[in-house]
Amino acid sequence: MFSTESAGEAFMVDPPGGASGPGVLVLHSWWGLNDWTKDFCRRIAGLGYTVVCPDLLRGVHPLDEAAGEAVLAGLSPDELSGLVMSSATTLRAVSADPNRPIAVVGLSMGASLAFWLAARLPADVCAAVGFYGSQSIDFEAARATFQGHFGDDDHLVSEEDRVVTESFLRLGDNETEFHIYRGARHWFMETGPNFDSEAAVAAFERMADFLKNHLPV
Repeated sequence: MFSTESAGEAFMVDPPGGASGPGVLVLHSWWGLNDWTKDFCRRIAGLGYTVVCPDLLRGVHPLDEAAGEAVLAGLSPDELSGLVMSSATTLRAVSADPNRPIAVVGLSMGASLAFWLAARLPADVCAAVGFYGSQSIDFEAARATFQGHFGDDDHLVSEEDRVVTESFLRLGDNETEFHIYRGARHWFMETGPNFDSEAAVAAFERMADFLKNHLPV
C-alpha cells in the first residue's frame, strides 16, 4: 500500500524482479480493495505490468449487496472521478515509461469508471477492460480499444445494458470486443457465491491476451 496527497490510499505491485513495467490501473467493485482484489492485481503484475489499484471506498468493505449499494450511493461522483483520474496520473509516473499510455481494468462499478476514464483521458488510456459493468456516454474522443466480459445471468447488468454500452462504444468508432459467459452471474470473477471458475479462467486469459496485444511488455 502507498499513499499520495492526490490519489489517497492505493495498492501497487510491480512485475516479478522489481523493475517497473507498463502501467495497468485496476478499479475494484463495490466490495472494496479486499484480499481478492489485491491478488487479482498481483496476477496482472505477474504478466509483466506495474499495477496500481486505488481504494475507491476509503477502507470500507461492504459485507452484502445492500451495504455495497448504500456505500456506492453515498460516494461523491466528483471525488470518485477525481480519485480515478489522479490515480491514472500517479500510475503513469511510476510505470516503466511515464510518456506511455496505460491500460485500465475495472470490475462492476470499476468497469463503468474504466470505460469513463478512457473517454475522459483519451491520450492516457490505450486499452480498457470491463468486467460486468455498463456505460452510456459519448466515446467519440476515446482512442482506446475496449474489451468487455459479461455473464448472461446478471441481475445488475441486463442484455439491454450490454447492447447499449457496446452501441455507444461503436458509435465512437472504437474497436470493441465483448464476451458473454453462459450461466455466469454478476461478480463471477470474484470470491463469493457468484464465483464461476470456468468463466473466470476464460475471462482472465482473454484479458491477458488483450493486454499483451494492446500494451505489450
